Amino acid sequence: MLVASCAGAWSQTSTNSPYTRYGLGDMSEQVFTNNAAMGGVGYALRSNLSINPMNPASYTAVDSLSFMFDTGMTLKSSNFEEGNYKSNAKNASFDYLAMQFRLHPRLGMVVGYTPYSTLGYNLTRTKSIEGSEVTISNNFYGDGGLQQIFGGLGFKILDNLSVGANIGYLFGKLNHQTAATLSNGGDMTVIYDRLTVASYHANFGLQYTQTLNKNNKLTLGLAYTLGHELNSTDIHGIQVASSSSNDSYSVVQENQKENSYGIPHIFGGGIAWQHKNNLTVEADYTLQKWEGVKYDNRTDRYMDRTKVALGVELFPNEYGRNYLSRIRYRAGAYYSTPYLKTPTTNPDAPWVDGPKEYGVSVGFGLPLVFQQISMLNITGQYVHVSPSVKGLLAENRFMIKIGLTFNERWFMKWRVN
Repeated sequence: MLVASCAGAWSQTSTNSPYTRYGLGDMSEQVFTNNAAMGGVGYALRSNLSINPMNPASYTAVDSLSFMFDTGMTLKSSNFEEGNYKSNAKNASFDYLAMQFRLHPRLGMVVGYTPYSTLGYNLTRTKSIEGSEVTISNNFYGDGGLQQIFGGLGFKILDNLSVGANIGYLFGKLNHQTAATLSNGGDMTVIYDRLTVASYHANFGLQYTQTLNKNNKLTLGLAYTLGHELNSTDIHGIQVASSSSNDSYSVVQENQKENSYGIPHIFGGGIAWQHKNNLTVEADYTLQKWEGVKYDNRTDRYMDRTKVALGVELFPNEYGRNYLSRIRYRAGAYYSTPYLKTPTTNPDAPWVDGPKEYGVSVGFGLPLVFQQISMLNITGQYVHVSPSVKGLLAENRFMIKIGLTFNERWFMKWRVN
C-alpha cells in the first residue's frame, strides 16, 4: 500500500509555495521520517534500527546480520496569508528510498535516493493599464526540482570513533514561466527560464562516542557538505502568441548560460545523550554558507542560513509485554533563518531577507507485530513560515510523514533449517 501511495505522490507537484520562485526552491534536508519527528536532528544519532544519511559515520552502527530498507512519503496541507488574501493547497511527495548493510565488521554501506530541492507555484496578478480600459494579467508558474542518488560508506576507526562519506549524483530541472495576457485579446507574451542540472554532491561525517557510566553515554557528531559551482545549463527566452487561445508560439529571443548556479558549503554539529536504550536527547546546529554562491551568475541574492534543532526519543521497554511500551515516542522543534533574498515593491528596499521558519513535530515508531525490528514511523509536523517584513506572505504547513523500515536478518546463518 505504501509503495502504491508513493507512486501516486511522485506524479504530483510536491510543493506549492510562492517563495520557491527564487533560488533553487524549497531546500530539502536529508532527514528521514524518524529524524523529522525529533525536529530534524541527526548529526549525532547512531542506531542499528534506522538509516541516518545526515551523518554517514552513523552507517557503522548497522547490525552485522541485518539488511535495512527504508522508504517514506509526505502528505502536506499549506495555508497562505498576505493581507486580506488567503489560500490553501494540498500536496503529496515521495521523499526517500534507501538501503543499508554491512560489508565488514568495521564498514557499513548505504545506497539511496533523496530530493535536494523542490519547486512549485502558480499565481496570477491582474492590473489595469494606465490610460486604458484594458487590463493585463500576469501568470507566474514554476515546477520541478533537484534530486540526488548517492552511495555512502561508514568506517569504524576505533570502537568509539567512526568516519563516513556520501558521494552522489545531483540532477533535475527547474522551470519558471511568466505569461502576460491582455483583456482585449492581444498578443500573449511568455518569458521562460529552464535550468537543467547534472552535477555531483558530496558530504562527510564523523562521530565520537564517550561512555560516561554504565547507563549513560554522549555522542558528538560533525558533518560537512562540499559547496561548488553546479554543472548546469540555463536557457532564458521570450515567446509570443497572437492570443491566449493560440498554442502556436514564435520565439522572439533565447539565450543560454552555462554553470551559472552553485550550492553552498554546509557545516553541521550535534551532541546526543543516551540513557540506557530508553531515552535519547540531541541538539544540532547547522550553518549553510550561501553568501557569495552563484545565482544566475550573480553573487548578491543569497545569505548565510542557520538552523538550530532539538529532539527527544523515549523508548519505555524494548521487551515489554504491553505493545504501548515498545513504541518509540518522539518530539522535536527547530528554528531556521532564510538562505535567499526576496523582492519587494518598495524602491528604497527592493530586496529583503527571505522568511524565517519555525517547526514543531511529534511522532511514533510502531514496531511491526510480526517483526519487532521492522518499524512503521509516523510523524506529524507543523511549520510556520514568517516573512521578515510585515505584510508579506506568511505560510502555515501541516504535514504527515509516513516511513516504513524493513529490517531483515538476511545474513543470519540458521543452525536448523
